[in-house]
Amino acid sequence: MSTLPRLVEGLAALDFHLSSAQLATFETYRQELLRWNQHTNLTAIIDPVEIEVRHFLDSLTILQALRDTNYHNEMRIIDVGTGAGFPGIPLKVVLNNARLVLLEATEKKAAFLSHVIEVLGLGNTTVLHGRAEKLAHDPAHREAYDVVVSRAVAPLTTLAEFCLPFTSVGGRFIAPKKGDVGTETAAAHYAIDLLGGGNLQLIEVRLPQLTDGRTLVSVTKLATSPGRYPRRDGMPAKRPLEA
Repeated sequence: MSTLPRLVEGLAALDFHLSSAQLATFETYRQELLRWNQHTNLTAIIDPVEIEVRHFLDSLTILQALRDTNYHNEMRIIDVGTGAGFPGIPLKVVLNNARLVLLEATEKKAAFLSHVIEVLGLGNTTVLHGRAEKLAHDPAHREAYDVVVSRAVAPLTTLAEFCLPFTSVGGRFIAPKKGDVGTETAAAHYAIDLLGGGNLQLIEVRLPQLTDGRTLVSVTKLATSPGRYPRRDGMPAKRPLEA
């Protein structure tokens, strides 16, 4: 019997099935997260079942927004403001051919990420300690990713300025959200258009394990982002782009 039954059931509802090796990887991840959280503030969620549902399964709902992509290619993914590795690491465990970058501004969290990807044996996974406002201007990372994800970091208007400059033309920016998504997306339309995004889709998450109104916001990158964005450190949050 699986030690992660809610994760298995939730993914089965999304038509994904984990191998025993993948389940063992998730169990090790959970154990390392709890162990490090005793001395480093990684997450407020410390119940093992809640980690399974609110971190692992919630992260993997992003797969719903990627159904029309080739899961088996070397998809380039960056997780902006990843914290303890969500949603990036769960996505990497399932999409094992993906090339993943975990971007985190807090040094202690970045140290945990470096530790846990080594323990889990995740190949083609890189940890970057820094801020999105700077890294998105680096030619090695600007518009270099097929999929850009960010979870529980900022309102959508701010996230668009953080994430769309990383997104390749034709790629996707995906943000899991809860609550009044309609108001948030309406406020973000100007920023999304300005930064080259479009084809905004709202994908409702319908799983019995997650019943608190979760939605995936998916934006396709249609055109190159203007070179001045993102603005300097702190500005996207302090002065969101508004019409």
